This record gives sequence, structure tokens and C-alpha cells, in this order.
Amino acid sequence: MATEPVAAEPAVPSLVDRYFTRWYKADVKGKPCEDHCILQHSNRICVITLAGSHPVLQSGKTIKSISYQISTNCSRLQNKGAQFLTELAPLCKIYCSDGEEYTISSCVRGRLMEVNENILHEPSILQEKPSTEGYIAVVLPKFEESKSITEGLLTQKQYEEVVVKRVNATTATS
Repeated sequence: MATEPVAAEPAVPSLVDRYFTRWYKADVKGKPCEDHCILQHSNRICVITLAGSHPVLQSGKTIKSISYQISTNCSRLQNKGAQFLTELAPLCKIYCSDGEEYTISSCVRGRLMEVNENILHEPSILQEKPSTEGYIAVVLPKFEESKSITEGLLTQKQYEEVVVKRVNATTATS
């Protein structure tokens, strides 16, 4: 007796996929592959994370430490009164065991509402769960700028095209 093929259950979208729009900034500050992902909620809140192609998320990288100390006089941990950030404002620095350092930028203008202190104590969650528990910061754009903050950012489809072009360029040169 033949059995009927069972249709696969449609995948339930994750909380992030249901409530946030993913935007991307490729090659932040002109550094190849240092891509950031901005998760924008319908309430304007933006969660800053690393894009999947960021070198920190590539296999073999080990994070030694993360610091929200941007300069001698500026720590993102001392966020009393919600610091105002520009698109290029540094949020944190990631130090890897291979000696590489990465500065993570805001990519959107707005008030710094929160930094993720959990990644200071457990840096591996930044790599294991970059879109959820491993986020870097939460930024609230000004209400009047909330529609324009995505100018200069890439959609998911545009970002995927950038990544494919990189891969094709790499394989063409090797």
C-alpha cells in the first residue's frame, strides 16, 4: 500500500522576521565585508547587529573581547540621557584572538537607548545569535527622521546581490 507524500509544514517566521525589517550597510567606512544589519521595528526602534557576511561571523574567528569604550572620554556604557549618534558614530570595538579589531558603527542617526552588556561577558553569543541575544545596540531615530533613516541602506535583496558579486569576484580572481 503506497503512502501519500506528506507536505512539509511551512516554516514559521521567527520573531525577528515577523516584526522587523532587515536593512544593511555594506563595507562600513569603506572596509570590505564589514557589513552591518539594522533591524527596524514598525515603532522606529532600530537594533544594530552584524550582517552574516561580517568577518567576525566567519568560521574560525574567535572574539577575545568587546569594548564599549570608544575613546578616553566616551563609553557607550555610560549612556545616561541617551547619547545622540550619527550614522558613523562608533558603538563598540570587537577584538579577535587573531589580532584583528573591528569598530562597529551605528549606521543610523538617533538616540542610543541601550547597549547589550551581555556580549561583554559572553562574546560568543554575538557570533551564535547575532540577530537576537547577540545584538550590539538599540537606537531610536528622531520621529521626523524615521522615514529617511533607511536612505543609503540596502534591502535584503540588494544586500544578497552584493554578497553574490563579492563571491563571484573572489572566484574569478582565484
